Amino acid sequence: MTSAELDNLVRVGRLKREPPTDDEIAGLLRSAQERLKDAGRAELSYASQFDLAYNAAHALALVALRRAGYRSANRYLVFQALPHTVGMEAAKWRVLAKAHERRNLAEYEGFLERDDRLLAELIAIAGELRGLVAARGAGS
Repeated sequence: MTSAELDNLVRVGRLKREPPTDDEIAGLLRSAQERLKDAGRAELSYASQFDLAYNAAHALALVALRRAGYRSANRYLVFQALPHTVGMEAAKWRVLAKAHERRNLAEYEGFLERDDRLLAELIAIAGELRGLVAARGAGS
C-alpha cells in the first residue's frame, strides 16, 4: 500500500520506506493482544491499565504502518498515519494523540492525571484498531 501523504513524509525525512518482516509483525500483534487484554483488568492500577492500553494501541498502529512499508522513529506520527494506513477516522486517532500526550507527561514528568473516560475510549479504540489491522492483514 502506498499513500501520497506517507510518501511526502518520506521525502521530508519523517518516515522511511522499509518492508516489514513476518516475525516483526507477529511479535507486535502478540504484544498488542496481550496488553489490550490486560488493560481491561480492573484489579490493576489506573497507571498500569493506561500504559497497557496505550502501548497496545501503539503496537497496532505500528503494525499498520509497517505493513504499508514505512517506518517512523516518532511515536506520534504512527498514530497520525492511521487514516492512511487503515482508514481510521480523525476523531479516533485524535483520542490516541491525546493519550500520547498523557503518556509523555507520565513518562517524562511523572504525572498521569486519572481520566477514566479517556482510558475507556483508549481501550475501545485500540480494540477497533485491532479489527482494522486484522481486516487489512487478511489481504497482505
